[in-house]
Amino acid sequence: METVSPAVDLVLGASACCLACVFTNPLEVVKTRLQLQGELQARGTYPQPYRGFMASVAAVARVDGLWGLQKGLAAGLLYQGLMNGVRFYCYSLACQAGLTQQPGGTVVAGAVAGALGAFVGSPAYLIKTQLQAQTVAAMAVGHQHNHQTVLGALETIWRQQGLLGLWQGVGGAVPRVMVGSAAQLATFTSAKAWVQKQQWLPEDSWLVALAGGMISSIAVVVAMTPFDVVSTRLYNQPVDRAGRGQLYGGLTDCMVKIWRQEGPLALYKGLAPAYLRLGPHTILSMLFWDELRKLAGRAQHQGT
Repeated sequence: METVSPAVDLVLGASACCLACVFTNPLEVVKTRLQLQGELQARGTYPQPYRGFMASVAAVARVDGLWGLQKGLAAGLLYQGLMNGVRFYCYSLACQAGLTQQPGGTVVAGAVAGALGAFVGSPAYLIKTQLQAQTVAAMAVGHQHNHQTVLGALETIWRQQGLLGLWQGVGGAVPRVMVGSAAQLATFTSAKAWVQKQQWLPEDSWLVALAGGMISSIAVVVAMTPFDVVSTRLYNQPVDRAGRGQLYGGLTDCMVKIWRQEGPLALYKGLAPAYLRLGPHTILSMLFWDELRKLAGRAQHQGT
């Protein structure tokens, strides 16, 4: 892997994940709707305006228009830039310090980097989730916050709940990204090294990063989806004047209520779009990041 400075990794990581977000945001909209559908209701007791992946895509496009599939894109790009900039920067610092060479180092470094990134990016993810859940009454699932714009949402939350209100749901976001980041960064590095060792592909080919990303995406989706469902619920729930959630008290309370009232499989609601979203996003972001690092590394070498 090309060696670049942590500051360069910050820019490259943020840019790569923002590029991937443009392509995968429609899947995020569908995933959010499916995860909120039937909230705290037993299976078979609630209407299902969203049924399956393709039917859900068609439903969103029919009701909200084609642009509705890109709802929350601005907030999504802001989140990807903030979260992944911090995440890749911190992970690069860990690599530079030699921490990832220690046993379990890649997992720990990935988890810590992900936690810091999730905290910084949490307000953007909060607004993204609430914007993507919004639709007409006949197709609405979950609480409807009725924001008009990203700035309008920021102003409303700040005015009603104060600064801390912007970090509503962060207790679900941090473990979500910790698990996903640890799985992604650890398995991508290992998978890429394994593919290179097999010598199936030219060592410098972008196909090596693509293969590593495809393997990494499976681990990410399996590990991350339950936390993703919980995070969506915590971010979208209504709050009282003190900023306390009216449905869930936190991560554990949310998991227990979903398990008891909706069944354990509800923690994997939206699994298909989650994989179709997280899979390509992981593949594209890691591929873009890897290729950009190569270019930056070569530019540094030429400069010296």
